[in-house]
Amino acid sequence: MRAIVIPQPWKAVTEERTVPEPKEGEALLKMICGGICGSDLASYRGKSAYVSYPRTIGHEFAAQVVEAAPNEYGIKPGMIVTGNPYFNCGTCYSCRRGLVNCCVHNETMGVQREGAFSDYFTMPVSRLYDGQGIDPRELALIEPFCISYHGVSRAAIRSGDKVLVLGAGAIGILAGVAAKSFGAEVYITDIAGEKVEAAVRDFHLDGGFVNVSQAHLDEFVQEITGGDGFDVTVEAVGAPSTFLNCVQAAASRGRVVVIGVAKSSADFNFLELQRKELEMYGSRAATAQDFAATMKLVKNGFVDLKKLISRTYSADCAEEAFQDLDKNYGTIIKAEFEF
Repeated sequence: MRAIVIPQPWKAVTEERTVPEPKEGEALLKMICGGICGSDLASYRGKSAYVSYPRTIGHEFAAQVVEAAPNEYGIKPGMIVTGNPYFNCGTCYSCRRGLVNCCVHNETMGVQREGAFSDYFTMPVSRLYDGQGIDPRELALIEPFCISYHGVSRAAIRSGDKVLVLGAGAIGILAGVAAKSFGAEVYITDIAGEKVEAAVRDFHLDGGFVNVSQAHLDEFVQEITGGDGFDVTVEAVGAPSTFLNCVQAAASRGRVVVIGVAKSSADFNFLELQRKELEMYGSRAATAQDFAATMKLVKNGFVDLKKLISRTYSADCAEEAFQDLDKNYGTIIKAEFEF
């Protein structure tokens, strides 16, 4: 079988591998399609905060169950599924409190452990979810939707809240969609104008702008909120500058959510946290409840995840795909591999 592997930074290959044998409690899965995460591109660029090499990548997937013993989760051969790729240890303080997405020893597929981007792979049946008839192209994007939904959920958004999302990649756009599902008025910004335009046009956000300077951000905050600031700001880039923008654009007693993963430090005057009495929320991974909620939104037609997909590549073209993603990251919102 084929497997997409990053053996070292700036190199991606499609290797021949042996089809794995499922262990007790596991299913053998045949890959249909997989979404390429920003973390996969970061691994290719050598900028991931967590990856080790060589690594079979991928944790966003839709797959068909080939083998599965009878189980309490209802996972059966022939079923189209997606799954939770965050493996928790079960024994750390977070796990003992039921906060499994915050596991101290978390291993995410395609990052700290082998990923799903191969013709066949195995996963515990306890981590798989029936696709409920959702188009596989959308089903492969449920996981990134969960990342966004989990972060937005932490801020306890109420109907009528004004929300600003910084970052119009897939995670940022889906954070906007999640906020809309809670009744918020949602705006989005990025340095890439095409992404901002697509976010507003295709996902019915309430507005957006290209964030070219602090002055431009200040003008937008004044225009939309009358200078009051946003009730919630969401960092979906993973950069010190956008974190600082979130703090600056938040209203007094506002909520700031950090979803983006950064390797750099931010130098800022933390007096702003005290002066505005801000509520700050980190967000990591997602839970089974997030998978259920996002699948319901997709199944009910609240969002068409296929509109995120800018490119589709053959699994045979790993290096070409990552070269294209690296070169055109400013215009590509989401890409998928077809198997």
